[in-house]
Amino acid sequence: DAVIHYDDACYHEDEEYHDHPYCRDCFDMDEIIHDYYYKPEPIFYGDGPRYLGVELELDDGGENEFCASKLLDIANADCTNLYIKRDGSLDEGMELVTHPMSLDYHCNEMPWEDICHEAVVMGYRSHKTSTCGLHVHVNRNFFGDDRDEQEIGISRVLFFVERFWQELLKFSRRTEAQINRWAARYGMKDKPKEIMDHAKKQNNGRYACVNLCNYSTIEFRMFRGTLKYNTLIATLQLVSRICNMAVNMTDDDFTSLSWPEFVSDITEPELICYLKERRLYVNEPINEEEDD
Repeated sequence: DAVIHYDDACYHEDEEYHDHPYCRDCFDMDEIIHDYYYKPEPIFYGDGPRYLGVELELDDGGENEFCASKLLDIANADCTNLYIKRDGSLDEGMELVTHPMSLDYHCNEMPWEDICHEAVVMGYRSHKTSTCGLHVHVNRNFFGDDRDEQEIGISRVLFFVERFWQELLKFSRRTEAQINRWAARYGMKDKPKEIMDHAKKQNNGRYACVNLCNYSTIEFRMFRGTLKYNTLIATLQLVSRICNMAVNMTDDDFTSLSWPEFVSDITEPELICYLKERRLYVNEPINEEEDD
């Protein structure tokens, strides 16, 4: 008989129970691979105020509880970093979902390299599929204390994505057709606020380049899935840098920013390496290693 926000409700995939919302305490917590609608109480790892939550889709290896348990053993050896869900958009796979983590925690505490390696060994693929994405959630309250302040920062995120659409499309490793289906753009406008106003009128739902439908987070949906460690970390570093700029720069700064200016300030070695691989850096490109 408690009142909870709809974002905190859990639903079973079984038709018999699908229309019945559950609080987290009453939802089945014992499964290894949970229903798509499973949402545990978030655990925040690392120092804020910016937290990144990752959804990494795997396919081609089966919805296999033995494989899922091996990945969980690696990810959760010391604490509950990760849980696994079913996803109807996948053919023979599952979705790895992290609790909210700081960028530093993702890079230095979360055993992403071992997780990615083990998934490949077990036959899973992410980049080498037509189904998998890498989605990154960022907490809304990083952008401000109230909704109006948050929208100012988020509008600059949208402006950055639209202004550098071609560069980010190349970064994402997706095709135009995949982007249009899973992460459609809102359309370029002259100012950040104009893009935000336009986005509110669009009917993209969650299938937008930056999904604004969640109450507590915004979700970057552009990126193709990957089991290459450097690509994964570089993606998180890019998202983190865009969001940090959105709260520390003005609208005028954003409208005058060029791509060479943006990349010239980057210091993270993983992100620099990936940008060179994708021919998006100011220096000479390097040979690209294959993604899985």
